[in-house]
Amino acid sequence: MQISIIIPVLNEAVLLPEALRRLGPFAVRGAEIIVVDGGSSDGSAQIAGQAGLRVLRTQRGRARQMNAGAAAAHGDVYLFLHADTTLPADALDRVQEALREGARAWGRFDVALEGDGVVLALVAWLINLRSRLTGIATGDQAMFVTRRAFRALGGFPDQPLMEDVELSRRLLSRSRPACLRERVVTSARRWQDRGTLRTILLMWRLRWLYWRGRPADELVREYR
Repeated sequence: MQISIIIPVLNEAVLLPEALRRLGPFAVRGAEIIVVDGGSSDGSAQIAGQAGLRVLRTQRGRARQMNAGAAAAHGDVYLFLHADTTLPADALDRVQEALREGARAWGRFDVALEGDGVVLALVAWLINLRSRLTGIATGDQAMFVTRRAFRALGGFPDQPLMEDVELSRRLLSRSRPACLRERVVTSARRWQDRGTLRTILLMWRLRWLYWRGRPADELVREYR
């Protein structure tokens, strides 16, 4: 079971060298790694290319970038990884074990937020609990899905926000997710830049409005 790790990037030149270095052991073990650049102006695509990785260029938009990566991938499983997120060392083994029996078509990892403090730990705990209860995963949790299920559902919807939530909804028609307790570590910059409480309230509000039927095109303006 080959795993393709698909990384959408946009102006991540500061993070990319270290992020790609950490992916080296996965490439050695046979994982296919594809970086999909959405029009970076800081040399992100060049950095990935110099690291010897396959680089695709496409239109800006995380959903479009991830779909482009999946369309070019050869793996049996697609793992979608944000540039600011680090996989656990045994990620490939855990994904293969979760999907091997065929009862699950997809899954995600628990998440930990980079940084110290009780508040960030509580935020991560709430994210993981909500995901486990609802079956909805977010991009920060390194979602993974079988090629067959992803293609059957048409991939990520072409929308500027909540593409991970929407794909999760559709995947639930196939199976509940494999909720791996191994943790990916992701940057807390979104919470730190906007303020933790403010970010929590904003994301709750956006998810509530999306659940009530508000189009993602409208919600993205409020998110930004």
